[in-house]
Amino acid sequence: MTRHETVDAATGPFSEDLELIRAQLRRFIETEVKPKGEAWEEAGMVPREVLRQMGALGVLGMRYDEEYGGAGLDVMSSVMLAEEVGRSTFGGFSATVLVHTDMASPHLENAGTPEQKVRWMPGITAGETITAVAVTEPGAGSDVAGMRTRAVQDGSDWVLNGTKMFITNGVHADLYFVGAKTDPDAKGSRGITMFAIEKGTKGFSVGRALNKTGWLCSDTAELIFDEVRVPAENVLGEVNRGFYSVMKNFQNERIVLGAMACAEAQTALDMTVAYVKQRKAFGGVLWNKQVVRQRLADCRTRIEAGRQLVYHAARLDAAGVECVREVSMVKAYCGELVNSVLYDCVQFHGGMGYMRETPVERMSRDVRVQAIGGGATEVMLEEVAKRM
Repeated sequence: MTRHETVDAATGPFSEDLELIRAQLRRFIETEVKPKGEAWEEAGMVPREVLRQMGALGVLGMRYDEEYGGAGLDVMSSVMLAEEVGRSTFGGFSATVLVHTDMASPHLENAGTPEQKVRWMPGITAGETITAVAVTEPGAGSDVAGMRTRAVQDGSDWVLNGTKMFITNGVHADLYFVGAKTDPDAKGSRGITMFAIEKGTKGFSVGRALNKTGWLCSDTAELIFDEVRVPAENVLGEVNRGFYSVMKNFQNERIVLGAMACAEAQTALDMTVAYVKQRKAFGGVLWNKQVVRQRLADCRTRIEAGRQLVYHAARLDAAGVECVREVSMVKAYCGELVNSVLYDCVQFHGGMGYMRETPVERMSRDVRVQAIGGGATEVMLEEVAKRM
């Protein structure tokens, strides 16, 4: 374990227990993910057996109650998980895992009834029931209030119609948490309800698997809901209050994405420093060029700033302190940071940085979405500006 992964002004960001879990997870990623990730990129998905193995390691439900197979830990466990999967160099693998653990299944944890948790949570923590969250639509991404999918009550059931877009884990998930407008007269963000919908439900289908620039081993889909009948016991949380559930979980999602981005940036930088220290050009190694050293040192400085901002926001969140401003800063800063660092890493790899055989080339494609997904940079900066 290197210093930059644990340094902190006080006592260090992670508990002894989390450091032990981190070590196990790191070994797993080194042996079971990195050697096989290229094949997953070709296949367009992470094998579900890999997720079951991660469930057996105990890392898919660290935030959830022990009675469901979890460990009852706080947000720092999610930060640790995001850092370690971010180090894998396969953004699609990271997205597959983190959407399941920290973007989709928290909807069940935060708003589910005891009966719903007994029904689904053990499978979620075991990696047997993979989850997705379906809120984004062709015309409603960061603007959740623009949602057009509708749900109309019919007796004790609800009937859903609409389309969702850019849904991570959308092709191969087993359980989907779906947002729909249930009060057509409500203005703006009001009148949205979340529903739990299982794969195979009549009228629910994958419209198409989407072909992306990066995150190739993450299955991403368009989802179609055509007269999908959902029983009342599958309503997640309060009717017409789903927007607030989405916004609450955005906080956790953005902290996790920030941690993932910093880990990706650090990993790419480490590879680049190693490369320029042995790459010879113009009569010497590239590391001996002042401009190269200083640009990489600047990258390292900004990564550390991003990491400490993530830790700060996570601690505020864990303490129950209102921190929308800080979390928005995390998402805006770290999403742009990782893109900037990867640009420099590709640049200093020269021609090799543009070849598909090098991890930095793949990572440069994977990280582009970090400034878009989970809240675009511009939207995040507006959230900060509102609180200035």
